[in-house]
Amino acid sequence: MTTARVYFLHALSPLHAGTGQGVGVIDLPIAREKATGIPYLPGSSIKGVLRDTMQAQNQNGVVKKLFGPDTTDAAEHAGAAQFADALLLLLPIRSLRGIFAWVTSPYLLRRFVRDARETGLTPPSQIPVPPERRQALVSGNAIVLNHNEEQLVVLEDLDLMASVSPPTKEWAAWLEEQATLEDAIQRFCIVHDDVLSFLLQTATEVVARIRLQDDTKTVAKGALWYEEALPAETLLYGVIVAQTINQYLAAQAINDLQVFDQKIFQFGGSATVGRGMCQFRLAGGTK
Repeated sequence: MTTARVYFLHALSPLHAGTGQGVGVIDLPIAREKATGIPYLPGSSIKGVLRDTMQAQNQNGVVKKLFGPDTTDAAEHAGAAQFADALLLLLPIRSLRGIFAWVTSPYLLRRFVRDARETGLTPPSQIPVPPERRQALVSGNAIVLNHNEEQLVVLEDLDLMASVSPPTKEWAAWLEEQATLEDAIQRFCIVHDDVLSFLLQTATEVVARIRLQDDTKTVAKGALWYEEALPAETLLYGVIVAQTINQYLAAQAINDLQVFDQKIFQFGGSATVGRGMCQFRLAGGTK
């Protein structure tokens, strides 16, 4: 018997889920799906952090059943909880009005609906689709700029024709409740899939990192690199599938995972400089 839940990760600081050395201008890029170029956080990273947290609380009995035994005893049985990768759902984009917008696209919403329904969640049935590339659907007027009798959403250097739609409002309200996002109903924006693809290449955070010499406090030779991260306020989601292992029921495994709900954890690299602080949210469901 198996059961499943959707989890959300809300980035409270820039999140660097890296892939090692890059071959382009960015030395340390973030992990992206091969076919789509969409960023993600590997499920193994999430499982490892949660396992270490529970182990630090001296709950070794639950740890073994929930996450599986140590590698030396891996042949005994699998862990009851299986963690899928955390996939992008909302990308925060700088907005000329309202500071920033939570941006998504029809493709991201369709993929989320496919996964969420398998866990018993019931997201809004209608997925709004902007009719043209230059149009954006918004949930409210907080990010809408009135210019020359036109309503615009200006994201980075893109100006898009804005229109408020009831289905978009419904999505914003639903996500605000399920992912405990504050003010999502005022900042939610759906853009064309092609526009999102462009933003995924241009609107991530890229910073220059250096290492100083201890004695002179100048940059050490060769110690300059560029590092990419998902910006703070990014929302990702994934699925946790639990199965019954021996006498440890799948429902009990999900119940034991509730201890992590709405707690803050560090994921990805650059932990010592405050990267990767995320709030974990375990959503409801019936399966």
